Amino acid sequence: MKHAANIVVSAPAGLDDVIRDAEGLVNERQFQSLTIGTRIPKDYFVTSGVGECDITVHAGSFHLALRDAGIERYNIMTYSSILPGIARLVAQPKDLIHGCVVETIMACASMEKGVRATAGIIYGWLYNRKSKQRYGGLVCEYNGSLTAEQAGTQLRASLQTLYKNGFDQEYELRDEHLTTESFIPKKKFGTALVAICFTNYVYPVQSIR
Repeated sequence: MKHAANIVVSAPAGLDDVIRDAEGLVNERQFQSLTIGTRIPKDYFVTSGVGECDITVHAGSFHLALRDAGIERYNIMTYSSILPGIARLVAQPKDLIHGCVVETIMACASMEKGVRATAGIIYGWLYNRKSKQRYGGLVCEYNGSLTAEQAGTQLRASLQTLYKNGFDQEYELRDEHLTTESFIPKKKFGTALVAICFTNYVYPVQSIR
């Protein structure tokens, strides 16, 4: 069961262009060192998949779920559940390099034959109540054996819990997006996954010398 979000495609500016625009530089030879701040994830796509295998999970059902999601050729890294305010949803790219690192917020459930595997992600955007500007996003993941409908209900409740513990006084929570995968494997192992995958980053320039 999948719930698709609207997709906006945009082309990010390169770091070199950002530096030149900010500092009026002609080329990189005009400075000797560049100090950058913590990188900020920017464009992302959402994908999901399932896989099952009679051999194992990691090199079996998990890999096949990655393949179903279209991200099996990449080295996957995961981190916690926050979206920056600048993050933008794009179409899943087809030109990422084989073996490249793709960083994700991922929900992944692996179960044995006959046991439902369900993965789900929900995210929503925080808007400042006064300025109406988008501040950032909150994300919740589910991994387990509930049905997709039950997982969706739990995810919505989890998102509200995050929102009401630190954000509801200053921000409004809007534009929620829910994606789930759920199935009962017929083979020995089964995996369901949902992932928010980042494709590029903004590097704040702190100083140029």
